[in-house]
Amino acid sequence: MEFSELIKARKSVRGYLPKPVPREVIEEIIEVAKWSPSSMNTQPWYVHVVTGEPLDRIRRGNTENMVKGVPPKRDFPMKESYEGIHRKRQVDIAIQLFDAMGIARDDKERRTDWVMRGFRQFDAPVSLVLTYDKYLEPAAISQFDLGALSHALVLAAWERGLGSVINGQGIMQSAVVREHAGIPDDQNIMICIAMGYPDEDFVANSVKSVREDAANFVRYVGF
Repeated sequence: MEFSELIKARKSVRGYLPKPVPREVIEEIIEVAKWSPSSMNTQPWYVHVVTGEPLDRIRRGNTENMVKGVPPKRDFPMKESYEGIHRKRQVDIAIQLFDAMGIARDDKERRTDWVMRGFRQFDAPVSLVLTYDKYLEPAAISQFDLGALSHALVLAAWERGLGSVINGQGIMQSAVVREHAGIPDDQNIMICIAMGYPDEDFVANSVKSVREDAANFVRYVGF
């Protein structure tokens, strides 16, 4: 598949088949993605590939903490809410997903269940947890580099028939992830990527988010 086709075809997958992903497939994806650019070639990333019982323990720990009302605690501050056009885009994709799933606005039980799916990393068979060395803080540039790696990972996965979703909910309880994934204390957890074979019968997987017209965010100077 040509790159321009690949980047347009990829979408976030939130429902997966209970089918293991072979380690060699993940290794192949990472071997491709490692060629992502980074500031001054620092390559500041670590990728912790988690599956099986360790991932199940993370799911249970995340779920139990959120049900108990344990406040989310990430390894670095993140904006908790959006405003303006960013909030509108967030709401628009939520409406698309809820409409596809048949979740009514007043159906609190199913809405809560949907949120909890995110904390369970959408029950994907594999989770890639991306981290970087704490000493790099303030780490805006390194975090940017991990974003480039994340994009390459999800594209390489899609090219090989695997779906994924870049998932911030899955690392909100960072202590749970750190414990069960064996992540060293001198690394900060940036994000996780849920990955696996898409369940084509899961209706939310039919949803594809829209993109803004380039004319609305691009300026040409000196042309």
